[in-house]
Parts: sequence; C-alpha cells; structure tokens
Amino acid sequence: MEEHQVIDNDEDKPEKDAYVLGQKTVAAILYAVDAQDKTKLAELMEPLHAADIADLLEQINTFDRRQLVELYGGAFDGEILSELNEDIREEIITALKPDVLADAVRELDSDDVVDLVEDLDPPQQEAILDALEDADRVAVEQALSFPEYSAGRLMQREVVMAPEHWNVGEAIDFMRNHDDMPEQFYHVVLVDPAMRPVGHVTLGKILSHPREMKLTEIVEPSFRTFQLDEDEGDVAYAFNQYHLISAPVVDKVGRLVGVITIDDAMSVLDDEHEEDILRLAGVGDGSLAAKVIETTRARLPWLAVNLVTAILASLVIAQFEDTIAQFVALAVLMPIVASMGGNAGTQALTVAVRAIATRDLTGSNVWRVIRREVLVGLANGLIFAVVMGAVGLIWFGSPVLGGVIAAAMVINMVIAGFAGILIPVVLDRLRVDPALASGAFVTTVTDVVGFLAFLGLAAIFLL
Repeated sequence: MEEHQVIDNDEDKPEKDAYVLGQKTVAAILYAVDAQDKTKLAELMEPLHAADIADLLEQINTFDRRQLVELYGGAFDGEILSELNEDIREEIITALKPDVLADAVRELDSDDVVDLVEDLDPPQQEAILDALEDADRVAVEQALSFPEYSAGRLMQREVVMAPEHWNVGEAIDFMRNHDDMPEQFYHVVLVDPAMRPVGHVTLGKILSHPREMKLTEIVEPSFRTFQLDEDEGDVAYAFNQYHLISAPVVDKVGRLVGVITIDDAMSVLDDEHEEDILRLAGVGDGSLAAKVIETTRARLPWLAVNLVTAILASLVIAQFEDTIAQFVALAVLMPIVASMGGNAGTQALTVAVRAIATRDLTGSNVWRVIRREVLVGLANGLIFAVVMGAVGLIWFGSPVLGGVIAAAMVINMVIAGFAGILIPVVLDRLRVDPALASGAFVTTVTDVVGFLAFLGLAAIFLL
C-alpha cells in the first residue's frame, strides 16, 4: 500500500482518540468477516495504514483474527507484520498461507525482515527465510549473526552509494537509471575506492545544486559512522543527540556494510523508554496480547521481592508492639508516613532513571541533583509536616503526637529524595539496570525509615 487515507473514525470521537480506529470501523470490518464478504472487507481495509491494521489485529480476539487473515488473503501487506506486537505476529505468520507470507516478506527492507525473524521460533524463522531470494536470505542470515541489540542487527543492507569523485549530475543519472533503489532513503553515501564511506549528501542538496557541482562540496557536516557491534542504544542516543537522519554502518576495517535510518533509531528509543516504564512497575516486558501464564511468570518475581520488603518493614513495626498497644493512634497514622515517603521516593526515582537513560545524569552533576532532591524532599516534608501536625492535634487532641508525625514526615521525605536518586545511580555504576531493581530498594528504604522514625520518636516522646 503506497498511499493511505486518514482513518474513517467515528464522527463524534474526542480529539484525544483522533488516530485510534473508530468502533464503527472495527464493527464494520468484523461484520464483513462474519459474512465472509471479501469484497467489502477489501474496501474497508484498503484506506487503512499498515499500523492501523496491526492495531485492529491486536484488538480483536484470536478467532476473529484468524478469520480476518484468511479472508483478507493475498492483500496482506508485509509492512503489517513489522508493525505487529511480537506475541500476535507469531500467530499471524502461522495463519498466513506460504505464498502470501512469501509475497509479504519480499516487500520488506532487510532490517525489517531481521526485526521480524529474530524473536521467532526456528520453524517460523525458516518459513520466512525460505520466502526470500538467495541474496536477501544471505543478507538477513548475516545480520542475525551479529550481536543482539547491535548496529549490525539494526541496519538495512540497501544503501545508495556513489564514488567520491562524482558530481550532482552523475548521481542523478545513476538514481534515475536504476529501478532497484530503496523505497525510502535520505542520503547518498560517498565512498572511496576501498568502499569506505567518506561523507554523505542529502537528496535535497542533490536536487537543488547544478549538475556540475562536486558531491564532496555539498556533504553534510553531521556525518558519522557506526561500528557493526556498536550497541543499538548508543546508536539511538547519537541519532537523537546529533539530529541524524541516517548514518552508515562500517565493519572493522571501515568498509560500508549498511545504513541505519532515523525511524529505526527512534524505534529503539521508544522501546527503551517503554521498557523502563514497565520495569519500574515490575511488570517486565508484558503487553496486552501476552498470555496469562506469561504475564504471571513475568510479574511473580517482583511481587515476591515486594513481599520480602513488606516483611522487612513489618519486622521494624514488630519492635514497637508495646508502643503501638499503648497508643492505637500510631497504627492509624503510621501508613501515612510510609506512603508519603514511598511516593516521594518514586518521584525522585523516576526522574533519576529517565535522566540516566538520556545520559543527563552523570558523575559531574550527580551530587547537585541529589542535593536538589533532598531540598525538594525537605520543602515538601515541612509543608506536609504542618498539615499532619494539625491532623494529629485536631483528630487525636495530642500536640506531642502531631509533632512526632510531623518530624517523621520530614525525615522520611528527605531520605526518600536522597534514596530515589542515589540508589539508581549506584545500581547503574554496578551495571545493574536501575529501572529493574531500584523500585524495590527505594520502597524498602522509605518504609523502614518511615516506620522507624515515626515509631521511634513516638516511643521516645509519648511513653
């Protein structure tokens, strides 16, 4: 599908859902599937972008999904496969007829094929590789031999290159006379006689300069290359940091082997941000399409960790049984102190994990950031200390109890700000993913400190 219209959404749909498939559209498609009306289904599906069709397939149930794929048949676009969630993708590949799968895969660039097959089971990998022409299969298999999450996996092999001595006219004639150009590309890469990239020129500059202009005179100043084994996260960071559109990938001796484009780099950034969010919540890499057993298995370990931290906090509470027995109000108020500390710690933790991911939090500014979060914790602690002091006085008629909870609130909020930044930084230095492990540690610290400060101060001043 070369051109796509805007989705025919429900007329009264709120603006926030402007790019979401309308319920009427989904219902009409499912009705066509139920009626086995192939013509109507094709008419409804034709205006949709591949990403919207992928969303549709992810939203409907397994039975309807299989029926739709079978009825849609040969019109299935390879781009849809690359847009699908991994869990659904395997199901769709199994449901597609071999000849339809072959046609769909042949439409994809090599980087999309690699992304498609790298997480599949061997039988499904073989089914897709068999659909490729020999040269494309060799390219994909070579890409799969590179380390996972590397530039070699991320790059596409389709590159438009030109000798460094060419002028604009020669480059234009070359592109016009070859019908095997990539469907989308942004630069013409200039190479020396040893096939080493020496620069690249944007298509805009080629089209806006006279034919006799040398390509070397209009190269981009932001040109840089990446090594095959370079981490894809570092590549994506460089694209974002230096505003790159595309960049060549070279082997150990500097020869051109492929190119990475901005859409793939941004996809990596998006995946890493999504992964951080999910890990902060302790849900792994789960998705709405994941099976119950897979989701349970992913979440169970972190729930177990939370159980251990809760037991540890309970052990602290157990040390003050006599104090709580004499002042029942402590049992009512102590969850407030721990909860406020936990929320403050999570806020600081989220800022830290995000800053580490974007490389804004470094050794040169870490103590300044910690000092800022401690001061923020102190300020918020003082504000809520006044509130809780008044609550303790008005609710329980005890100015001492109000002072105790106020002091405990300040202590825990300050510690929460300190721990929320320091813990992920330390874990990152130890090469442990801070998004994965920080939450449990920060929660433990704020719970233990909150209960210890509140109950300890109560034992001192109320007994």
